[in-house]
Amino acid sequence: MLTRRLLPSPKSLSALLRTFSTTIPHQKTPSLADITPNGAAAFDARQKEFRNSVKTAQQAKEQQDSQLVNTSTPASTSASASSSTNAATAQDTNDASIASDIASKLSLGSLSTHSAEKARESTSQHETSKRKGALSSLIYGTKEGQQMDQDIEKSFSQVLARGKYVHSIVFHQVKPDKVDEYIKLVGDWYPRMASLEENHVNLVGSWRTEVGDCDTFVHIWEYQRYHGYHASLHSIASHPEFSAFDTHLKKLITHKETSLMQEFSFWPTTPPRKLGGLFELRSYTLHPGNLLEWETHWRKGLAARREVMEGVGAWFVQVGDLNTVHHLWQFADLEERKARRELSWGVEGWGETVHKTVPLIQKMRSRVLIPMPWSPVA
Repeated sequence: MLTRRLLPSPKSLSALLRTFSTTIPHQKTPSLADITPNGAAAFDARQKEFRNSVKTAQQAKEQQDSQLVNTSTPASTSASASSSTNAATAQDTNDASIASDIASKLSLGSLSTHSAEKARESTSQHETSKRKGALSSLIYGTKEGQQMDQDIEKSFSQVLARGKYVHSIVFHQVKPDKVDEYIKLVGDWYPRMASLEENHVNLVGSWRTEVGDCDTFVHIWEYQRYHGYHASLHSIASHPEFSAFDTHLKKLITHKETSLMQEFSFWPTTPPRKLGGLFELRSYTLHPGNLLEWETHWRKGLAARREVMEGVGAWFVQVGDLNTVHHLWQFADLEERKARRELSWGVEGWGETVHKTVPLIQKMRSRVLIPMPWSPVA
């Protein structure tokens, strides 16, 4: 079977099934000077390998779904043939389960609870379809008006987000003379908390700002919806060493800012990967009421950008710094960033995306980030 050829044994999959956590020790504060100026070719090779692994996992997941459909169809066979088929099906199901695990890690997120969420989403859609006000039925008689009414009834998260996860983005402004101490403290604590299964949380990545608000560290976490966010906070705060960590941290930072976000449905957050290079966090503050339009144009624009640039994720803030959108990109170096951005203008559809989204923006900022040694996305 194709699945068995792709996935010879569960033991060989440990590299692909890694979670959003790591215990790589830090040696010194990462900086832009650590990045070699001629690393574009190696970056491109790692990028190609990563994308191929994602594609392979997606194909395995599709085959698993197909096998499940086939095995659910009744067939009249003899007792001996049925026994043989059941044995083969058991093996295929096992292989398919492995493929499903990889697909969950690589393309659905490492906190995937796909089956349960599908049931909840189906119920939610059914309940939404039943809600229809009598007044709106009288006012909005046209097809366009009815669609507008449906969009208004939906929340932004229903319209825009994938809905599987809640992400938090945390900014720490660290005292310049405390940076090394901060890295040692957080570099030990964050990977440990992410590795504890009872915390139900994944550390997507940790970065230090190199260009922008220097000595500011950025951390992105992934939770199982809002109930997972509450549960994770409670579990971590109950850890016997949390109080000492929190007290120590407060002595090292001058400011902390946290926002809760959801990822755009068209741009799932990348799984763990090590491509090297640097990152750019582009943050946009939109005029209120323009998020839906932003999503519509960027859904098309991302297809153009992906041809020349490597995206990490895109999120919109639901609690905290409202009307804010964050896009995270990865490049081999600053020269490659410049070249890739210029290449975008030659891709059909990108110019139109810029033309239609610029008027939606109140302000924007760009940070060049360097990944920390423990960052799963680096």
